Amino acid sequence: MADSEEHHVLKFRLFDGSDIGPSTYVSATSIRTLKERIIAEWPQDKKVVPKAVNDVKLIYSGKILENNKTIAESRIPFGELLGGAITMHVVVQPAVARKKTDKNPDEMPKKNACSCTIL
Repeated sequence: MADSEEHHVLKFRLFDGSDIGPSTYVSATSIRTLKERIIAEWPQDKKVVPKAVNDVKLIYSGKILENNKTIAESRIPFGELLGGAITMHVVVQPAVARKKTDKNPDEMPKKNACSCTIL
């Protein structure tokens, strides 16, 4: 890591309250790289295990972070917490679950519509 780059101490909070990290990253690190590291360090005792980068959503300050952006482009503050790590929340949505929640209008059941006419 170059000394001139800003460093971020990040930890990743999983759905059950456990954490991965903290680890230090340079501001030029992509969100995709963070997700790859999360997948590599994912505890194997969890029921839900992400298989690919797109299975993982990283959330910081209520925003889902985009894979193609860096930590700096995602406007994650550096050095804001004295001696502390910035916590990002991790949501796992495997492709199978995503397919179940994506609704195709053609596959939606047709609802019968009622209409009333007042004479």
